[in-house]
Amino acid sequence: MPTSPRGRGVRRLLWVLAPLGLVLAMWQAAQLARDQALTQLRQDAENELRLSAEGLVGHLSRHDYLPELLASREMVKRFLAAPDTQDAMPLNRLLDRFRATVGVSDIYLLDRHGDTLASSNWHRPATFIGQNYAFRRYFQEAIAGRPGRFYGLGVQSRERGYYFSAPVWLEETAPDATADGVMVVKVLLDTVEAGWAEQDAELLVIDGDDIIFMASRPELRLQALRPLSGAEREALLATRRYADEALDASGIAYLGDLEEQGQGIGFRHGPLADTEYLGLSRPMPDFGWRMQILTSLAPVTRAQWLAALLAGGLYGVVVLAGGIGWQRRRLRREREQFAERERRTLARARDELERNVQRRTRDLVETNRRLSGEIEERRLAEERLRQTRDELVQAAKLAVLGQLAAGINHELNQPLAAIRAYAENASAFLARGRLEATRDNLAQIVELTERMAEISAQLRQFSRKSGDRPTAVSVSACFDYALRLFQSRLREGGVAIERDWPAEEAWVRADLVRLEQVLVNLIGNALQAMSQTPEPRLALTIEPGEATVRLRVSDNGPGIADEHLGRIFEPFFTTKAPGSGLGLGLSISARIIDDLDGELSADRAPGGGARFTITLPRAAGPDGAGEPRTTEHDTHA
Repeated sequence: MPTSPRGRGVRRLLWVLAPLGLVLAMWQAAQLARDQALTQLRQDAENELRLSAEGLVGHLSRHDYLPELLASREMVKRFLAAPDTQDAMPLNRLLDRFRATVGVSDIYLLDRHGDTLASSNWHRPATFIGQNYAFRRYFQEAIAGRPGRFYGLGVQSRERGYYFSAPVWLEETAPDATADGVMVVKVLLDTVEAGWAEQDAELLVIDGDDIIFMASRPELRLQALRPLSGAEREALLATRRYADEALDASGIAYLGDLEEQGQGIGFRHGPLADTEYLGLSRPMPDFGWRMQILTSLAPVTRAQWLAALLAGGLYGVVVLAGGIGWQRRRLRREREQFAERERRTLARARDELERNVQRRTRDLVETNRRLSGEIEERRLAEERLRQTRDELVQAAKLAVLGQLAAGINHELNQPLAAIRAYAENASAFLARGRLEATRDNLAQIVELTERMAEISAQLRQFSRKSGDRPTAVSVSACFDYALRLFQSRLREGGVAIERDWPAEEAWVRADLVRLEQVLVNLIGNALQAMSQTPEPRLALTIEPGEATVRLRVSDNGPGIADEHLGRIFEPFFTTKAPGSGLGLGLSISARIIDDLDGELSADRAPGGGARFTITLPRAAGPDGAGEPRTTEHDTHA
């Protein structure tokens, strides 16, 4: 909707007044925050200044009694009466003990001429003994008969200190008596300044000559508040209060009063040059000093900015809320107008929609008819696909069963040969009338036929995992049973058998029949591989571990070529001559061991030949199920 000229004029006026109002609100808030922050800063600075001044006064005043106390001691007077004829060491030690007890820097005794007779620092290289301090004001005041005070830089130690002195009287009763010596105590100021350094403000102690005698910052100590004239510098040198220090100007600049809150102070150079301070002073008349505190104005500046930003934000929220209310009112009016137009448009659209619905309904009916035909065709195609998939699954099962059937001959050749030999022996024994031997051979035939039935039953399960529960099986018994099947071949071939078995029986968690089948296959392959070996040797090893047991079958035949190691467990892979095998024995054995949660591997034996390793889970002992056959008959063919 077009805007009227009056509305455009009001909008322009609002765009001008809004920024002006923002600036005014931020300025007023900043001024109020500045006044409050300055007031709080001044109160905090006054409290800190008062506490620091009282602390300094207390630190110094607690030692003013000490010179008079020491001057009254009989030992001091006795030594002062005749210093040339007495040993000063006892007095030096006495003064040093007092120094250590009260915590002052030095205590020393001067004669009437200002020469040091005894001192607590007698043992130091820069001792006061022998030095003349008649030029010091504390000596002049005390020798005149009154307590003396003085502050300045030590001549020997170059350390700033405060000095207390008291006259020493040898004769106090005479009306015209004069002091015969001076007792002096020096107090260092470093500990007080160290406490000031931990505060957030800068503290200065300024003497009557505008010299900064003490300061929380080392850079400001022994600096002048203002540049000194030549006459002032000469006068200070004459007092020797600050020795030969340069007394350079500190660079302090007074920036004016801060609305009855204090003085604005800055620095022209030095480490404090980038900061403005609020300066407050407090006189210390007992010492001739004044203490000044410099507190940074940064909190005031931060408070101003924070108040200005908060005021600006609040102003922006108010303006935004007003703008949103006005915008919502305008949008509501426009929505009402738009709704009216839409009602008319919808009425026209409804009529057009009814006509389109009738036309589309006819199209949908035709489309649904075509879709029904396509759905029926898709259902028939899916049915044909399902039949084809079932046929493929059945064909795959038949292919696996064909592989297993082809391997039965390989797995049963050995038992059949043994049965034939037992049958021939039984006939010979029967002809000779040896019925007991005949009966034993027939029993062996019965046992071998049962064994063949068990092997064929296990081979039928080659294409799926066995459902039987594994039991604890004796490894050595399985080896013995497998060797019994090849007893005749071992004897005829002159094969030496090496057993590396532990003393204790080793048990594994496996299926008895299938484990014996694997061992029979591995031993049969080993015997066949050593058929041309001059001195065949078969090694059977059992290695129990913590959780597994390793079974090894090793021979000293030609071994396995490196290029064949990766394929020997593939179905139908064989290195034998045509007609000697189908290549299914090792494949079946590997599948059986895998079903038993074990592993079958092959490598070359260290002394030549092939070595097959079976790893199976270890069992604690027999569990009463599936006990292996360990009984052997004494009579064999």
